[in-house]
Amino acid sequence: MGKNNRVQKDLTLKLVSLGQRLAKRELVHAVSLGEAQRRAIEIHGDIADALIAYNREVEKAGVPQLRVEQSPVRTDEKHLRSIQFDIKRGRYTAIVTVKSRGGITLVGPFRAGKSEGPCKTFPFDSAEELSLALPLFLENFLEEAATP
Repeated sequence: MGKNNRVQKDLTLKLVSLGQRLAKRELVHAVSLGEAQRRAIEIHGDIADALIAYNREVEKAGVPQLRVEQSPVRTDEKHLRSIQFDIKRGRYTAIVTVKSRGGITLVGPFRAGKSEGPCKTFPFDSAEELSLALPLFLENFLEEAATP
């Protein structure tokens, strides 16, 4: 498709208008999404510190194939008003999703290409329950991801 200035201008105007409309719709969720982002970054940091120690140990033991990677925090792939990050080793994945409406969901572990699950959700005000569940969630992921 060649550059037709009129077509390009019309398309640009339509997309600018759509962008303004969608931004106005989503603006009412900015504060709660910001809180979800803050909480996701906090949990991401806690897990990152633990995974650095884990990866150091498997490297020191001479089994670098057990290394685990953690993705950056990003907008959730399924839910526009949620934040997520993944933990991966090979085809094994676990996901942490923080929803702007006030919940934190631990998903997995599961193999890529398979159904996601199991899932456990915690309200924002259940920090103690989450702090007890997170180590078990990571342990289950690491055990499953290290199984041939």
